[in-house]
Amino acid sequence: MLHIAWMTLTKPTFPAPDHDHDRCTADGIDHAERVCEQRSQKFTPIRRQVLQALLSSHRPLGAYEVIDELAKSMPRPAPITVYRALDFLMENRNAYLACSHDHDAAAMVAFLICERCGSVGEIPAMPVTQGLNAAARATGFAPKLSVVEITGTCAHCQKT
Repeated sequence: MLHIAWMTLTKPTFPAPDHDHDRCTADGIDHAERVCEQRSQKFTPIRRQVLQALLSSHRPLGAYEVIDELAKSMPRPAPITVYRALDFLMENRNAYLACSHDHDAAAMVAFLICERCGSVGEIPAMPVTQGLNAAARATGFAPKLSVVEITGTCAHCQKT
């Protein structure tokens, strides 16, 4: 029998195109502050700025896109500075996509990537990732991190 553990989705999978993005970004920063405080970790200004850049859109950004975003409001940071901040954020949350759902860092999720608008949503994926990890272990491989990405069209773009 398969048991499915769902994370609590406190926000829609894909935010409406006209949602309050400033509120969304502020919520993400507040969540990061709480996580860092609970773990006695420093949420330094550059870590905050990198997370803010990631939260500036609901799509994944590469390191140099983060640098370009930061350069709009501050002197262009050195790539190593941004990579260090991204490493910190990856250790404490998801990869280069800012996650705004309320689940712990070990939760298994799948990213839904809209091919039209570039927006990224997130859904629980424990049964899928557990199956993939079990298949990998059966070959003698020791999986460390599973990332599931599904491309398609979000509901907002399907309506247009």
